[in-house]
Amino acid sequence: MTLLVVVIAGVVVSLFLFMAVAPLEVLGWYAGWFGEGEARPTATPGAITGSMPNLPTMPAPVTPEVTPNVTHDSATNYLIYLSGIGAITADSIPEEEKPFIAGLEETLPTTIVIGDIFPYSATNLGLTGQRITARVWHAIERIRLKNPDAALAFFVNARNLVQMAISADRRYGPIYNLGVARELHEGLLRHGYRIGCGVPVTLLGWSGGAQIALGAAWYLPSMIGAPVRVVSIGGVMADDKGIEHIQHLWHMWGDKDHLSPLAEKLYAGRWKIFPRSVWNRALSAGKITLIPLGPIRHNGAGNYFDNRTKLANGETPMQHVLASINKALTDAELVPAQPAPAVYQ
Repeated sequence: MTLLVVVIAGVVVSLFLFMAVAPLEVLGWYAGWFGEGEARPTATPGAITGSMPNLPTMPAPVTPEVTPNVTHDSATNYLIYLSGIGAITADSIPEEEKPFIAGLEETLPTTIVIGDIFPYSATNLGLTGQRITARVWHAIERIRLKNPDAALAFFVNARNLVQMAISADRRYGPIYNLGVARELHEGLLRHGYRIGCGVPVTLLGWSGGAQIALGAAWYLPSMIGAPVRVVSIGGVMADDKGIEHIQHLWHMWGDKDHLSPLAEKLYAGRWKIFPRSVWNRALSAGKITLIPLGPIRHNGAGNYFDNRTKLANGETPMQHVLASINKALTDAELVPAQPAPAVYQ
């Protein structure tokens, strides 16, 4: 019993520490105390009150990275994948998500898929980057590689969950989301995107990544001069004002997902009794499409990335999710119509 009390106390203390440090990290970046040393926006009151702050000077493009199955000239869409709260860095995401990203590239042959963004930092700095706590996160990463279900992985989820909450916060969210939008902009440049070309961009957020996609969408369209859309897979989202700046939001969730619907209860702007909220106005205007995916879970067997369990229609959950994304983007004329591949290994 004593050991259990110590463990619970440690978890509670860790959560409070994450909650205390998260706003300081965002404000420190915004003030120029730390980060990459690049130009930052002027700290105007507008960033806090909700109007558009002054945007930073963006770096020049570097040598682009090319998705093997599509050239930049033939791309009809760029898709940026934002992982859930289990991500440690842009490259260190839960193993089950990697075949899904490969499936996106195969399913969307005219889309350049970008997966090198860490959405739980305003500077794209992963947990094992140049941080004071980097050694701790490295140790947790090694443990998780051996045992994905290790209890210590909880601390990764807890830390990133707080960052997601910061994104949804009316006080700190505009600053945090501006930082993420800058990183999305730079990620597009790395992959050969030409600012002003007009090629649309889709942000695909899984779980907490969906909220951060919405938050960053407040700024990204004006940064790239092109329309931005959002796809949510099991997303936990607030009624973020970023909805006002996107072309469309597709929210997909499974009937057995008990986490995604929590946002409908936690964020008052999603309550039906507030019809003038950002979310409900967009829903009434047809700007949000709700797509139930059937008996799919948020975690565990039968989750969105499960490629073994069979659904009633014969597809695996991952195949069904990929086909649903393909259909949504095809209907929006972002990708040409074609049958989705049958299997993603």
